[in-house]
Amino acid sequence: MNKILKIKMLIPALMAGILLGCSNDEIDTAPGEVHPVQIPARISAGTNDFAFDFFKNLQQQEKADDNLFVSPLSLHMAMGMLLNGAENETAAEILKTLKMEGVSLTDLNEAYQTLLNDMPVADSKVTLGLANSVWYRNTFQVETDFKNVLNQTFNAEVTGLEFNKTALDKINQWASDKTNGKIKKVLDQINPDDVMFLLNALYFKGDWVTKFDSGNTKDRTFHLQSGVDKNVKMMYSKSDFALSGSEKYTAVKLPYGNGQFEMTILLPNTQHSINEILSSFTTAEWTKIKSDTAKTGVNLGLPRFTLEYSKKLNETLNKMGISAIFNTAAELGKINRTVPTMVSFVKQDTYLGIDEKGTEAAAVTSIGIVATSAGPTQPLQIICDRPFGIIISEKTSNTILFMGRIMNPDSK
Repeated sequence: MNKILKIKMLIPALMAGILLGCSNDEIDTAPGEVHPVQIPARISAGTNDFAFDFFKNLQQQEKADDNLFVSPLSLHMAMGMLLNGAENETAAEILKTLKMEGVSLTDLNEAYQTLLNDMPVADSKVTLGLANSVWYRNTFQVETDFKNVLNQTFNAEVTGLEFNKTALDKINQWASDKTNGKIKKVLDQINPDDVMFLLNALYFKGDWVTKFDSGNTKDRTFHLQSGVDKNVKMMYSKSDFALSGSEKYTAVKLPYGNGQFEMTILLPNTQHSINEILSSFTTAEWTKIKSDTAKTGVNLGLPRFTLEYSKKLNETLNKMGISAIFNTAAELGKINRTVPTMVSFVKQDTYLGIDEKGTEAAAVTSIGIVATSAGPTQPLQIICDRPFGIIISEKTSNTILFMGRIMNPDSK
């Protein structure tokens, strides 16, 4: 009988709202603690390459008019946990797709540990929770080294349980507790063949650096890519923002808290689409955007909205170069030496909420493993009244936490 090992990664996190007519005395200039998050440049660059490759491949599978919001960091870390159970060609394939060729597992694990330990305390004005847990059927023999690396490197709680309704409730409650209730359920049921669940929870909540007045939020038309118009609740902010971009789009950076985390909006020019921009977006473009820090007066409009997104990622990862884990030739012996295993699915569920105060976002990455036998004087006008892109990142480690395209915002 097949056994299933589901690796669940929860990673909730970030985004938020914007407002208009903000005076200088409305800006919170109180100092706060900021702690750099430092990981090797090679690993930082690789995670960004992975983020853009992931998003481009995923975008090809979605309808052009659909919203898309994912966490590259969540997927990368989830696959990193799986990597610690992989061997030989299977491990090499994962490393290549993660853009970590030539990086030792020790160095990569140390970078994950740095992110786990340092990101939650990077900015005292931003709430960021990062936690891992391992839940396994108490009759399933898990390799000690695998349990140890998840406990010591990924700071995971490791618990063996009888897999019944009580265990299901405990796992879902843990997920809810670690994500401020944004991800209430990660498992619908525990099947007789399930043997393990790995969970990673990331929660982010940040208020904009510039405080805004919700009284300036107004109804406004949003132009869908299909040519249809709809009404949204448009938030406005008149302030100084760092701008970048190209002849095809404008990039606006909105910082949170003490400025260590920020959301970057990518607004295409009218003759281009956000799908076109993101399909050709490169790490070099991202580096330029990050380096452009000069601020310019801007009248900014951003819709207030929430969205939920869910996607099975097997096909996406396959196109990115991962195939061995999905067949019976998978080499995952570092999880269990006596029972051959393969990955049955990789899936991500996300939540995003943006309002006048700030941003709240969540992501759950699930990996299931089956045991087998075998500026200017006059402010610019930048109004996000058509599909646009977003990137949420941490500046000192240059880590992208979330990426998305907003095609059809649902204002509440």
